[in-house]
Amino acid sequence: MQHIELKGQVREAGNKAAVKAVRRAGQVPCNIYGHGMENILFTIDAKDLKTITHTPNSYIIDLKLSDGREGYAVLHEVQYHPVSDEALHVDFLFVAEDKPVTIEVPVIVTGHSEGVKMGGKLLVSSRKLRVSAMMNNLPDVLEVDSTHLMIGKQIVAGDLNYEGVSIVSPKATIICSVRPTRATQQAKMEQQGGGKKK
Repeated sequence: MQHIELKGQVREAGNKAAVKAVRRAGQVPCNIYGHGMENILFTIDAKDLKTITHTPNSYIIDLKLSDGREGYAVLHEVQYHPVSDEALHVDFLFVAEDKPVTIEVPVIVTGHSEGVKMGGKLLVSSRKLRVSAMMNNLPDVLEVDSTHLMIGKQIVAGDLNYEGVSIVSPKATIICSVRPTRATQQAKMEQQGGGKKK
């Protein structure tokens, strides 16, 4: 999985007024915890933060703090403004190279399914799946081959298998399916009708 570097400015815990002042300065309040590390409060420039919050990609973050501390992290939770969609607060988790990392990874559906060739419509229901793997084994994307998917059939998370990667999302999570269209239903009715005439 790709790495991206972010720099954070360590901050002290403050009241609401202090937090608002941080945001007015173009910074986003953040914190990070995990792996037995103490909870660290810091800020990240709002523009820099968008490189990880406003993208379909997932990254391992090389976090470098102003007090010299640094480490690997993943995005854990983002609180967005309900109107502007700007990040108001971000939680990160420390991760380590020698322990499994749990993270959401984008899904890419490939192939021209048999069901679509027959007139069906491909519906993609999941754009990301949560997986667990050692850092070196984390993929940038999860490719899902829809080539053999027929009309009325679906691919779920439990159908997928990747070497060195465990799917954490529920096995029943639908990835994609091929739905019948009016045209395919009508053609099926006509075929059934034609069969009866014979």
